[in-house]
Amino acid sequence: MAQPTTVRTVVDVSPEPGAHPVDPGDDARLIVALRAGSEAAFALLVDRHRAPMLRVARFYVGSGATAEDVVQETWLAVIRGIDRFDGRSTLKTWMYRILINRAKTAAQREDRMVAVADMDEREVAPTEPTVPADRFARDGQAWARSLARPPPPWQPLTDDHVVTSEAVGLVLAAIAELPPTQRLAITLRDVDCWSAREVCHVLDLSDANQRVLLHRARSKVRTELASYFESGDDG
Repeated sequence: MAQPTTVRTVVDVSPEPGAHPVDPGDDARLIVALRAGSEAAFALLVDRHRAPMLRVARFYVGSGATAEDVVQETWLAVIRGIDRFDGRSTLKTWMYRILINRAKTAAQREDRMVAVADMDEREVAPTEPTVPADRFARDGQAWARSLARPPPPWQPLTDDHVVTSEAVGLVLAAIAELPPTQRLAITLRDVDCWSAREVCHVLDLSDANQRVLLHRARSKVRTELASYFESGDDG
């Protein structure tokens, strides 16, 4: 197929004259278009995936510039390899596996290798509670070991745009403080809206480990939000 000499970071996503619109969710049509050298199909991929690809690359490499280079290398690999794509995974997960392999190579060059599989074993080990112990009734009390302090209702507060903006900022800050694999899992699932199957496939995680990582990450973020809204109630 025809290959662009450079990968564009700013693309014109309008279709070529006479071209049929390409649904980015339709792998089969998109693959056919890419193999035919469609710049519109390639532009759709870049428009949809460039930002999340940069986020994923940054989990592995030490700088934004290196992450940009990793993403550019990934696009070139996608263009050159699309004819060999065998359909055993989705186009999306195939691309992100390429991305992570390129990111790991770049991290090795930086002497900054972050192996998700290695971190996973530590982060899923039963070493910490996912909900603070002081939220439960103690033994001997009514409803022992049940939640003594349920989360406060948030809905009335979320109608306030200022509060919502602050809460979103708090969520992003809480995610940034998570251990690496928990941070990657919650980013892919809850920020980029990946399915559990996609996360497991791309990160080589078991379904059980993916669920543990996501549960712990969400619990920590919810704890930060609960503290925020409770402090608002006190004020």
